[in-house]
Amino acid sequence: MAAWKQILFALVVLVVAVAAWLRFFPGAPDVLARWGIDWAYAATPPAETGAGTRAAGGERARQVNVVVVPAISATINDRLQAIGTGRANASVTVNPYSSGRLAELLVSSGTHVDKGQVIATLDSETEVIAQDRARLALQDAQAKLDRVRSLRASNAATPVAVADAEVVLAGAKLALQDAELALHRRSVLAPISGTVGILPISAGNYVTNQSAIATLDDRSSILVDFLVPERFAAAVKIGAQLSATPIANPGNSYTGTVSAIDNHIDENSRTLLVKATIANPADSLRAGMSFAITMKFPGETYPAVSPLAILWGSDGAYVWAVENGKAKRVPVRIIQRNTETVLIDAELDSGDMVVTEGTQSVSEGGEVRIARGEQRAANAAEGS
Repeated sequence: MAAWKQILFALVVLVVAVAAWLRFFPGAPDVLARWGIDWAYAATPPAETGAGTRAAGGERARQVNVVVVPAISATINDRLQAIGTGRANASVTVNPYSSGRLAELLVSSGTHVDKGQVIATLDSETEVIAQDRARLALQDAQAKLDRVRSLRASNAATPVAVADAEVVLAGAKLALQDAELALHRRSVLAPISGTVGILPISAGNYVTNQSAIATLDDRSSILVDFLVPERFAAAVKIGAQLSATPIANPGNSYTGTVSAIDNHIDENSRTLLVKATIANPADSLRAGMSFAITMKFPGETYPAVSPLAILWGSDGAYVWAVENGKAKRVPVRIIQRNTETVLIDAELDSGDMVVTEGTQSVSEGGEVRIARGEQRAANAAEGS
């Protein structure tokens, strides 16, 4: 084929492509207007489905049938999701006060104990003897004081002798208290109410004040530590409600409250440490469990429209609003997509009619006719 024929063929294809673009691309007028050649679009014949245009004879084109839905106001859902680790409300490792042979363990793993309950005893023969000796010394000191006082009544003893006897008696009382305390501390008591863990030692072993006798966990409530992103730091408050779902058992969900907030944001992770409290009356939760934490925060209010109303052009998203029976193109910025609505930032008020069906035939300023059933809904929305 000759070169001039190839050039002519290419020009014909280019002209056809440009004409098709001008005719069918919705954003063509805006693009041409920015380029200063909007006369080209005016030269192209209007689409048959255009509304609000005039025919060559000056007659108005037919109205376009559309379906509209009123815009509503909705609040953006700002949601925090995090993973937290649970721990007992209180956890204590029990150690004896003194060294000795472990004589008896009075509890077993998994049993519940009350605060002050004896869970183990050490050999106490020496302490029992010391207590008896201190008791005898106290009795002797009391008898001596009584004799000195009777002698003092007959002026056979000086006031100094009475005072010395009283000091000896007071010392004997303190010695007895010390012996009783030493004997009492041969019994290992539960410092909190809780559940006994696996016992790491058995009776007969020699223990010191560094030996662990048992571990106690108070699981009446579970504390969950989780990290909050920096942008939620100001929104999280003490007492705020949250939902906690065990990772291992997603079918169960528990309600908790924020009980503590750290006083600074970690500069490495840009997160804030938060502690939540979850009630555990059924004792179904354990320390060390992982939880999916969910918190919801009310956000700003925006217009909400049907997802079918959102259209896209060369300059972004937009919707067709209906005012006085005519279509108006309204640019929008999408804020949030939900299941049934889309929250947008636009110059729309609650109750404004937005086209959801028939958008392909609508043009700027074109007259539209709302379907009968939808017209009643629109009138009801305007009346409300």
